Amino acid sequence: MRATGILAGVLALGCSTTLAAQTAPGDGALDRLATRMVDEAIAYDPSTAYFVGVPPRDNRGWADYSAAGFADYRARNDALLADLKRLDPATLSQRKRFTYAGMIERLEAERAMRVCRLELWDVNHMSGWHLVLSDIARDQPLETAAQRADALARWSALPAVVDTQIANARAGLAAGYSAPRAVVARVVKQIDGIANAKPEDTPFWQLVDRSKDTAFKASMRAIIVDRLQPAFARYHGFLRDEYAPRAREALAVSANPDGRACYAASLRFYTTLARPPEQVFQLGQQTVSGNLATVRELGGKKFGSDALPDILAGINQAADNKFTSEQDQIAFSSAVVDRARQKSAPAFAAMPVQRMEVKPFEPYLRGSGASSYYERQIDPKKLAYYRIASEKWQEDTRGGAEITAVHEGYPGHHMQVATATEAAAPVDNLLINSAYSEGWARYSEALSEELGIYQTDYALMTRRLWPARGMVIDPGLHVMGWTREQAIAFIRESGRWQGSDADDLIDRVAIIPGQLTAYDSGGLEIRALRQQAEAALGACFGLPEFHARVLETGIVPLSALRAHIEQWVAAKSCPAGAGGERGR
Repeated sequence: MRATGILAGVLALGCSTTLAAQTAPGDGALDRLATRMVDEAIAYDPSTAYFVGVPPRDNRGWADYSAAGFADYRARNDALLADLKRLDPATLSQRKRFTYAGMIERLEAERAMRVCRLELWDVNHMSGWHLVLSDIARDQPLETAAQRADALARWSALPAVVDTQIANARAGLAAGYSAPRAVVARVVKQIDGIANAKPEDTPFWQLVDRSKDTAFKASMRAIIVDRLQPAFARYHGFLRDEYAPRAREALAVSANPDGRACYAASLRFYTTLARPPEQVFQLGQQTVSGNLATVRELGGKKFGSDALPDILAGINQAADNKFTSEQDQIAFSSAVVDRARQKSAPAFAAMPVQRMEVKPFEPYLRGSGASSYYERQIDPKKLAYYRIASEKWQEDTRGGAEITAVHEGYPGHHMQVATATEAAAPVDNLLINSAYSEGWARYSEALSEELGIYQTDYALMTRRLWPARGMVIDPGLHVMGWTREQAIAFIRESGRWQGSDADDLIDRVAIIPGQLTAYDSGGLEIRALRQQAEAALGACFGLPEFHARVLETGIVPLSALRAHIEQWVAAKSCPAGAGGERGR
């Protein structure tokens, strides 16, 4: 992939490795637009302040999910985009050009995504509106009497948000939009885990636990029992009795109105690339084929057979590749995280200050099909978490757990996110894209092999069995006519997802079109940039410096990352005789 269009022009204006020290005449204007972008996001959803690193201004309000609320926010973003495009990027410092590129990409991609009408079918077990409530409860300020009063007001008002979501879903059904029925069943399970759980097992109970004020604790408990759980019981009944029977059977987003256009917009949103689905599908197939050739070679040495079924059986049936209990998996994964932090250090110029720990899912998420994930914490003094789906320990393997742990922790998500957070401006926390963030984590899975982090032979094979299959399954399911059974067979061929895990993954792909392609779209690009730099610089190439150049950009569109690395390679001084094209 080459940098093209506006991002190529933006990033082709100069390169430096001391980004923080640079200033330029247009920086102030961009800073004002960036502040405006953050302000608009917080005005729409006050809880956004908790996640972008600015002091909260409104601890009572909720996002306005009404049609009027969406329309107003979108109009404000359109005006912001127009003003942003009037700014000449030639007047910006290099650091600000990254911000400019990210803002342009995000605003344009979000505008393109409007064709999906996601607000009309936000019944989503992976990233639905209800899943952020736990994070808001975790971060809601409670230190002062005024803050506790705000909390009581905010959470007392949540039932109105629930009713708005019910109204939106009804409107979606009337217009022909819905989530797949299989996904709806998963959300019903999650909502049941809120509506009918003990109050102590709801995501809202954190508010009670975190306060020492007896009166507040009693009032908050009453809100949970008397207002919140009845509201979610109402939502649960709506989903089960009214929505599910009318939800679409088809998994493909193309079954919704303008579904093919929605898929194209989703691919762009998650990958930051303008690749058509057919090209993504073909690249995925080619990559999977190359990976399988290596797996067969490794399997022949390990199991005496290069037949894929024999290799998969050897991996999945080996007693030393299994866990004995859920706690065994958690302890094993924690040990991988600790080892990975130590062994990653030589490959990086600096390690992040913030630490990460392994922690199981909260009760309401267990068994709902949600995947393990990285839980970011904006305050570097607080712990981040690798939230592990440990309730499925019997279906996981030690080799697979090693890969997931490095993907979520070091040198994967936590390494990148915590490094970026230490230098991030609030707007940077709005500009996350999956291609860079998940691409870095996918690249890190291979890097971990180089660094000697994996301790099982199984991980060396397992990590090659899955990558790039998402680039095949995702467009295959959404626009190329693949059936659920066809996609599951292709998933299970990887050996990574067995039993109910394969069904979980299919429903994840169904409800987040395009996102699964981002991992390898980004991972392949970072790997290609490294190979390009190694070839050009020869003995002058240094892995810690390359990683520093990749990470210093923060999360940017892939074309911006490519332009930055290519400029660094072109500008790097390499003494004659040191090797590489620049040394000859």
